[in-house]
Amino acid sequence: MKKGYVMDMSEGPLAPMILRFVIPLMLSSFLQLFFNAADMIVAGRFAGAGALAAVGSTSALISLIINVFLGLSIGCNVVVAGLYGSKRVEEARKAVHTSVTVSLIGGAVLSVTGVLLAAPLLSLMGTPPDIIGEASRYMRIYFLGMPVIMLYNFGSAIFRALGDTRRPLMYLTAAGVINVGLNIIFVTRFGMGVAGVAWATIISQFVSTSLLIRAMLRSDGVLKLEPRKLGIDTDKLRRIMKIGLPAGVQSVMFSLSNVLLQSSVNSLGSLAVAGCTADGNIESFVYCSMNAYHHATISFTAQNLGSGKLDRVRKILYISLAMEIATGLFFGWGVYLNGARMVSIYNTDPDVIRFALQRMSVVSTTYFLCGMQEVLAGYLRGVGRSVTPAAVSAVAICGVRILWIYTAFPLSRTVTNLFISYPLSWSCAVVVLAVCIARYNRKSGISSAGKKKKAAPRVSEPVPAAADSAAGV
Repeated sequence: MKKGYVMDMSEGPLAPMILRFVIPLMLSSFLQLFFNAADMIVAGRFAGAGALAAVGSTSALISLIINVFLGLSIGCNVVVAGLYGSKRVEEARKAVHTSVTVSLIGGAVLSVTGVLLAAPLLSLMGTPPDIIGEASRYMRIYFLGMPVIMLYNFGSAIFRALGDTRRPLMYLTAAGVINVGLNIIFVTRFGMGVAGVAWATIISQFVSTSLLIRAMLRSDGVLKLEPRKLGIDTDKLRRIMKIGLPAGVQSVMFSLSNVLLQSSVNSLGSLAVAGCTADGNIESFVYCSMNAYHHATISFTAQNLGSGKLDRVRKILYISLAMEIATGLFFGWGVYLNGARMVSIYNTDPDVIRFALQRMSVVSTTYFLCGMQEVLAGYLRGVGRSVTPAAVSAVAICGVRILWIYTAFPLSRTVTNLFISYPLSWSCAVVVLAVCIARYNRKSGISSAGKKKKAAPRVSEPVPAAADSAAGV
């Protein structure tokens, strides 16, 4: 394991270390989104608004299907970081091999599910008839590559647990160049339409995954991957699922509410779908700039908790929140003020741009609230309280959005009114999560750890063994 890449998060000044962690992770997320953006831009500019809508109409459904397994990758992050922080290297290596095995099994399951259910599920969502055929084709091809996508996500979670966000960035850079080139060749040269867009994404993901796995095979220490040791360690799987399953359920709840939102957008016609698709893709860059702090909070909190540095655990939350709010305001308002210009990159139809700007006016400007909710949830996951943010999200976010769709939206069927549910739901979640954290910190001693003159007690487990209690909720 190369020391230059791995970070000991339990020592040194926190703010510079968090920035060192976050910046490569942001850039990595941007590159992953660039895969999708390249799909959207090439589809919209060279295959028309219908192709853009076809690709975009699948995103909420794809997220709904895969998010349980992506949640497990968060559990992998917390468990590996905690074991590494408490210097239990052999235990951490068992968690690594268990995580890789789970990713391969999950990818295979998702491939079969996505290929078989693409058309029926898109039909249930009310996808417009003029784009459902192309949307189904894109989704089937995308899910054929799901084992590779899952393997990359779990692998990068392992790298993040050890503070290494730079190598995944390098691998995605190479894959991003390949993705753009293949998009242009497949769509403009061979006329493959949305199928060409899907194949370009899968091939480029295969490249980034291959580079990541190659690094693990050549590494030593915790990161060392040995194919003969692949398998399920039941204790490590239990820990991963304890953190990851609630996170996955939360993501599914998010996606379910977004599927309902997408269905509401679908009811406004294909031009509204295209406009919201373009804006949603742009806003994803804003989200990922803030979501990097979510992953930083998880990894830093878990490592420091494993090392018994309770005073640093509290500081991590405050520093991450301050940085995230500044980042969210900067990027969110930057997107809003340059909205028309950015949307025109995807499609120049005036109606498409108009619908996109309607969504942007209420979502981009308030996106920092989403980032606050992500950081607060990440902190609770880092200390082992994964059920709490899942429960809060189910009620305060998904519940509010679903209630809005069925009560307020029918009164004024506009894109603006529909997406007011976003900042409203984020605000509710932030308030509830903040109260949960304050109660947990008081009961766990984290609130007073920095004020005590004696050193904070060293915890015996990298992740607290107790399940979420009423105090955490």
